[in-house]
Amino acid sequence: MIRINCPFCGERDHSEFGYGGDGSIEYPPLDASAEAWTQAVFERENIRGVQTESWQHVSGCRQWLLVERDTMTHEIHSVRAAHSGVAAVVEKEQQS
Repeated sequence: MIRINCPFCGERDHSEFGYGGDGSIEYPPLDASAEAWTQAVFERENIRGVQTESWQHVSGCRQWLLVERDTMTHEIHSVRAAHSGVAAVVEKEQQS
């Protein structure tokens, strides 16, 4: 069982989350070519080891998170808010 420590709701079972795919992909601008979009969406590496993934806490706060997870052991190394503005607020709250 995978447990994800949501920065907003605390540790929860992975069944509360929806997997959003590779979190390290930088998508092209909306007006980019079809080739650029095809490469970003479909042509990816199947990483063996630690990778950054996007997950949405659908049964909780509904925030998008970036989860650093080992694909071999399912060990979670870190969890942070996907949006930099939200991440800054969370970090400020944790320091208080």
